[in-house]
Amino acid sequence: MVDVVAALIWDKDRFMICQRPAHKARGLLWEFVGGKLEQGETKMQALIRECQEELAVTVSVGDVFLEVVHEYPDLTVRLTLFHATIAQGEPQKLEHNDIRWITVQEIEQYDFCPADQEILEKLKAQDNLKS
Repeated sequence: MVDVVAALIWDKDRFMICQRPAHKARGLLWEFVGGKLEQGETKMQALIRECQEELAVTVSVGDVFLEVVHEYPDLTVRLTLFHATIAQGEPQKLEHNDIRWITVQEIEQYDFCPADQEILEKLKAQDNLKS
């Protein structure tokens, strides 16, 4: 099992999604910024490093939003999604094909990685409670 961390970054009523590069596994699907833990890292340290590497931003990491386990044909991931805010910097596409800020209502317009489906369902359920 591979431990992966990701960030749920909000800007008012929109959250950030990133499009995977075409040449990578699950290329051009959308996801939350993040990546694999390296040896000796905590989940929070990994998330701060990944956001720096992929977006050139420093994030402030909050509570866990959701943890999911997903089996892909080539690997099994335990994905921990944290609430996070950008403390410093302006997001740049250092690794991703594209970056967007979307509302919960716009989720259906994007093809996300399968591991993110449970997270997206929880976001939609919470949004329905607000309505």
